[in-house]
Amino acid sequence: MSLAPVTEEVVRPAEDVSPDVPWVTIVWNDPVNLMSYVTFVLQQHFGYGRAKAEKLMMQVHEEGRAVVSNGPRESMEADTEALHGYGLWATFQKDS
Repeated sequence: MSLAPVTEEVVRPAEDVSPDVPWVTIVWNDPVNLMSYVTFVLQQHFGYGRAKAEKLMMQVHEEGRAVVSNGPRESMEADTEALHGYGLWATFQKDS
């Protein structure tokens, strides 16, 4: 009895497949929320220290927006919804 070598066919995708990360959550400046409240929300929801939360809040205030978290799409969707629950203007998008 002779054993023939086993061959496998490797199928490669027609185009490169890249992972679907990272995505980012962005907080936008708005005319309603106080800077102290935005700082509070960033500390409360993300667990950021006061200095980091204040730095992000100042970026929102001065530049009109700040990336406040990054990760998989589902997590960024959840963060965006949570920030909406606090009354903040937030969106998520694929990081460029």
